[in-house]
Amino acid sequence: MSMTPLRLIVMGVSGCGKSTMASALGERLGLEMVDGDDLHLPESVAKMRAGIALHDADRWPWLDRIGACLAQAHAKGRVVACSALKRTYRDRIRQQAGEVCFVFLDGDFELINQRMRQRVGHYMQPGLLESQFRTLEKPQADETDVIRLPITEPVQDMVQHALEALQARLHPAL
Repeated sequence: MSMTPLRLIVMGVSGCGKSTMASALGERLGLEMVDGDDLHLPESVAKMRAGIALHDADRWPWLDRIGACLAQAHAKGRVVACSALKRTYRDRIRQQAGEVCFVFLDGDFELINQRMRQRVGHYMQPGLLESQFRTLEKPQADETDVIRLPITEPVQDMVQHALEALQARLHPAL
């Protein structure tokens, strides 16, 4: 009997620490980590680099690639950093990938804005953070495949809390 691959999405607005958290979770779980930013079309990257917010039409093909990336995970699984801001986006990923667990990095605008202004070399402009927060539909209680973590904790603590929640909810054998 084979175990279902562990398919994780670390989600939240730009600058909340998705890539850092996904990388740390992947390392702890022995999973390949994919940064969803790398799956954007060049036209979408150019828009964001120019400070232009993406629309749903820009995001659908990207979300399909995210879902396919998870669906094609090797036997153990994969973790992907992806904003997944709206419930319809998360549902689209679920349709493509099957069983997925979302790890929502929850933080307030001021803290994330401060972090974004300190990072160097990322195409996502800090000015787009407001549009990210306007778009964000925080996961609701009926989305039982979501683990919510406050971003005010150190990454190591967030990883530990995520692992504990995964073990309790999804995979008691972890």
